[in-house]
Amino acid sequence: MLAYSTISHVGFILLALAVSSVESLQAFIFYIVQYSISNLNIFIILIAIGYSFYSYVSNDTEKDNLIDKNNSPIQLVSQLRGFFYVNPFLAISLAITIFSFVGIPPLIGFFGKQMVLSAALDKGYVFIVLVAIFTSVIGGVYYLNIVKETFFYKPNCSIIEGYEISGSIRDKSDKEIKKITANYTNIVLSSPIAFTISAITLIILLFIFINNE
Repeated sequence: MLAYSTISHVGFILLALAVSSVESLQAFIFYIVQYSISNLNIFIILIAIGYSFYSYVSNDTEKDNLIDKNNSPIQLVSQLRGFFYVNPFLAISLAITIFSFVGIPPLIGFFGKQMVLSAALDKGYVFIVLVAIFTSVIGGVYYLNIVKETFFYKPNCSIIEGYEISGSIRDKSDKEIKKITANYTNIVLSSPIAFTISAITLIILLFIFINNE
């Protein structure tokens, strides 16, 4: 599913290169930059979602059969089902980034696709532009399925009651300094990760105010 969507993005990149003009070169560079930023945001968000599930237990038997479930917590779209009810802010950031991939205005992904298609139209590639729009729409359907799973279903996981981890803080000589206990309320995003997700999401969302060439 996501492989097809990736092929759609590669098609836009190749189209920008094939047109071979100053405008298409600008479109190519901008598309690569915005696509890389959006991919970085999705990557960090999925890592954060994986950590947020540590204090939840799931009834999804398909997840239990995953070979690498401990090293990569999020591998299936179904694992995101109802995540909006677990962490609304992360879910909204995920949705904004996905909408940017689809090319919905006024997000940064829309301007990337607009620049590529505009450069192609200026050179008279009308048929190829129509094909690119058609493939983008099909890819958007796949992406929107992730949003549907995240927002329009109830989660199939529940928080582990009485979940606690005991430990201690030790110095370099392995001498115990302080005993600590952690539960689900202690599992939070670190400041750098939260700041990175917030900053990139705002760039994607508010690019309309800085979209001068």
